[in-house]
Amino acid sequence: MLHVEGLRKSYGDHVALAGVDLHVEAGEICGVLGPNGAGKTTLVSVICGLLRPDSGSIRVGPHDALRNSNQARQLIGLAPQETGIYPSLSVRDNLRFAGQLVGLWGKALGGRIAEVAEAFEMDDKLDRQAHGMSGGEQRRLHTAMAILHRPPLLLLDEPTTGVDVGSRVRLLGTIKALAAEWGSAVCYSTHYLPEVEALEASVAILDEGRVIARGDPTQLIAGQAEAAIELRFDGEAPASVGGLECVRQGTVLVVSTPNPAGELPGVMAALGDDVARLESVELLRPNLESLFLALTGRRYDVEGIEVGEVVGAAEGVTSGSGPVPEKERP
Repeated sequence: MLHVEGLRKSYGDHVALAGVDLHVEAGEICGVLGPNGAGKTTLVSVICGLLRPDSGSIRVGPHDALRNSNQARQLIGLAPQETGIYPSLSVRDNLRFAGQLVGLWGKALGGRIAEVAEAFEMDDKLDRQAHGMSGGEQRRLHTAMAILHRPPLLLLDEPTTGVDVGSRVRLLGTIKALAAEWGSAVCYSTHYLPEVEALEASVAILDEGRVIARGDPTQLIAGQAEAAIELRFDGEAPASVGGLECVRQGTVLVVSTPNPAGELPGVMAALGDDVARLESVELLRPNLESLFLALTGRRYDVEGIEVGEVVGAAEGVTSGSGPVPEKERP
């Protein structure tokens, strides 16, 4: 349903997309992951036609989205980061307006409004003005407007930003149903890793404008991620512990090891005087965060200010990354 090849986009000297390839099939949910500044919002904006790429190709279904943008847009539902509702209109009128924009009228439109209102538990709020709703309710309405016409391709950019736990659960459930029952391809852009696990989605991990991993997260984690020991200190973390491979970021030191419980006594002994500054110890199982660490040598930082330092103690080699822009769009 979505085929992206060699997509590039720069803002002046800043490269937001550096040759992105991404393919998403009908019925597939793809979690587009990455810290802020990785290129997620630019990718979504280019796919739906809000931004023009510098180079590359995009196909949505049978349509070349760069040459035949109007035809491609008819297949797309978009819920961008910024909530796009009309505060002075009722919930029903917001949904009606969104439906009419994509060609829904009469009984068909009324049926879809009832359908999404039930899915997002807004049945009793249809006649309320949108400005009187909570932030989480407005976010649910924002997403309901995007899926009203059952789009073959749904683009969701940070859809749960600022929503409560209940709204998050309902939203994730509706997205899963959209893919499973209606066969929509879903690109779910997020920096919140547990959501991707809840959606049982495939993943495309972006870092510095590139897709650095793509596929089933379980297989990716099994093939590349490692268990680890996370040590949090009062003050700056030590550079290394006992010659083990470590990642330092501020007050936190992560020691990669296939056997965290077995290695822990030796790590504690190797800390020496630094053990007195130790505030907490956590044993980490292999997951998406440790996969990102294995791929980049940096901890996953949702704020986009990544200053992690890789310490290859045995080789005496270090590398790091400076700050990246919080947002990649202009």
